[in-house]
Amino acid sequence: MPKDLVIVESPAKARTVGRYLGDRYEVKASMGHVRDLPERDLGVDIDANFKPTYVEVSGRENVMREIKRAAKGADSIYLATDPDREGEAISWHLVQAAGLKGAPLRRVVFHEITENAIREAFQHPREIDMRLVNAQQARRILDRIVGYELSPVLWKKVRRGLSAGRVQSVALRLIVDREREIEAFKPEEYWVITVTLAKEAVGNQTFRAVLSAIAGKSGKARVANREEADRILADLRASRYRVSSVVTKEVKTRPAAPFITSTLQQEAARRLRYSAQRTMRIAQDLYEGVQLGGGEPVGLITYMRTDSTNLSPQAVTEIGEFIKGKFGPEYFDRHRVYKTKSKVAQEAHEAIRPTSVQRTPESVAPFLSQDQLRVYELVWKRAVACQMKDSVADATTVDVEAAGGPSQAAYTLRAIGSVLKFAGFRIVYLESREDEDESDEDSRELVPLREGELVRLMKAEDAVGEQKFTQPPPRYSEAMLIRTLEENGIGRPSTFATIVQTIEQRDYVARLSGRFKPTKLGIVVCDYLKERFPEIMDTGFTSTMEENLDSIARGEVEWIPTLKQFHEPFKDDLQKALSGPRVPSAELDEKSEEICEKCERPMVIKTGRFGKFLSCSGFPACRNSRPLRITTGATCPVDGGEILQQQGRRRQGKPARPFYGCSNYPNCTFTTTRKPIKEPCPECGKLLVERGRDSVQCVICKYTGPRPGAAVAGDGKAEEEAVATAEA
Repeated sequence: MPKDLVIVESPAKARTVGRYLGDRYEVKASMGHVRDLPERDLGVDIDANFKPTYVEVSGRENVMREIKRAAKGADSIYLATDPDREGEAISWHLVQAAGLKGAPLRRVVFHEITENAIREAFQHPREIDMRLVNAQQARRILDRIVGYELSPVLWKKVRRGLSAGRVQSVALRLIVDREREIEAFKPEEYWVITVTLAKEAVGNQTFRAVLSAIAGKSGKARVANREEADRILADLRASRYRVSSVVTKEVKTRPAAPFITSTLQQEAARRLRYSAQRTMRIAQDLYEGVQLGGGEPVGLITYMRTDSTNLSPQAVTEIGEFIKGKFGPEYFDRHRVYKTKSKVAQEAHEAIRPTSVQRTPESVAPFLSQDQLRVYELVWKRAVACQMKDSVADATTVDVEAAGGPSQAAYTLRAIGSVLKFAGFRIVYLESREDEDESDEDSRELVPLREGELVRLMKAEDAVGEQKFTQPPPRYSEAMLIRTLEENGIGRPSTFATIVQTIEQRDYVARLSGRFKPTKLGIVVCDYLKERFPEIMDTGFTSTMEENLDSIARGEVEWIPTLKQFHEPFKDDLQKALSGPRVPSAELDEKSEEICEKCERPMVIKTGRFGKFLSCSGFPACRNSRPLRITTGATCPVDGGEILQQQGRRRQGKPARPFYGCSNYPNCTFTTTRKPIKEPCPECGKLLVERGRDSVQCVICKYTGPRPGAAVAGDGKAEEEAVATAEA
């Protein structure tokens, strides 16, 4: 009997969908896009209203042959590609490439691969939405024009082999601008004054307070140098102390919204140190289906490319019942609704959540890889926590007056404590923060104090000053960069992972301890593009273009006039750039301290096919070159040689990553991918390598411990941050 044909993108999705639909349907996978613009040509006739020329994607011949064969005998054809613009465009391309125009076509959309969702979708088919298709076409053509017309300019005016992109170039600018902020930053000295005080009646009940105000001076107390700190400490050591204010208030904290694409990428980067690309690959597997207990594949999460924080009524009800049954009715009050920041839910219309809250991480753990379990656990916990009650704490702020010192000045010191009264959502999940302090200020409880009570300094050593310096803004981590792109409307959730990957592959940025630092090449390219193509590099312009694409998806504007509006000024900038000067080649090379042994000119650092190397600055007159040696100061645990940082090779389009090896290679073949530490292992004296943000591990005896020189509890940082938080 004839069967209905269903077309999805991947074989894994095909297997899962086919199981739910049954034998009446034949499910085929398109393996992603089947048509695209040609690889080696622009493929867009700009003069003919930006008419695109599409060609079949190489390697899809057998796939298309199978789809055409199945379509001939099908009663109906269901296009079940992903529920976003990209998926809509794939369905449209399938119709064109496979010649399906005369067949009974139906477009079905589901945001989770579960039996109920799939059956519901097949009961409500629709036509292909050409507004979404045109929005995707406009984006693809726009990016192709920028890439194919701008990159040759870089080849002629900067260096062969370079590339530029509409969104990637703006992301590069963010990183370069941040680096310039860091370089221009001038640290200022300041001192944090901390005292440990005791109740008059009970000397063993102590608490710490931080200097927060000086009588006669407005604003927060700022101690600029050692002389001022010593003068204040002399006063405090001779002062009398009285509690001037005790304020306790109940503080409620709301849970974070369920994950959207960008927040999942950020949280996975912070907690798991996963790249955005890796996170999305794992999430794709969880969405398409994983075998549980040797049975058929089961889709574990909803669609992972979304900018909506909405949850379906069925999901919210199921989560609410689970919370009451698992944790008790006191942890659930009402269904929570989170507002979506995006003006248009261009991706899926639900947040990322488990398809069934009953599939706890513990229950599916035996069937998932470690990566899959970690990402699933994040999604599951965040979805459950978002529907739980607020956490409740009593936050107490105590101000203490100090007076009577040699200068007769009066000071205010502040102590902050917080007692968690009701954990609420925190028993399941608490969102991480960038560079968060491991100490939990929320759990600190102050000794009982009352207004007017006298307290005292037990000994002079209990008043201490700590020298500090203001810090420049941090370099972007991957999580910070994605958040900034999202906040500025640059790109869309489905593009963030590709943006980050591209600027790394082009050697425009390098990662140092998980942070992006622009290379010399990246800075030169960025500066050239800012000078010659200011609109392309303007974050506001890029954000406006994304809004225009959203308007096309809503059917408010047409896509061809939108492209024309962009291309006219862009074409003028291209002509001006091509007639302008070339960037001097010397500006592209990084300086080094090495001297050429043949001609005694300085050596420069260049980037070649296999990474960075040293080359004589006198090239081409002197062609001397040699491998780049980057010392680490660490000693090889095998033969005592010097550990050098070396550049790995690029593999399958991935950026080259450094590794560390012995300088006595090939006689010694010791290598490690973890960054070495200069200090030796305290137990066996061998090599320590980084294990995490603030921890290290020995490669020989497997000792683990805190990183040498890392901050420890009680260094005054917590008190300083507590005062800042209270004042905010």
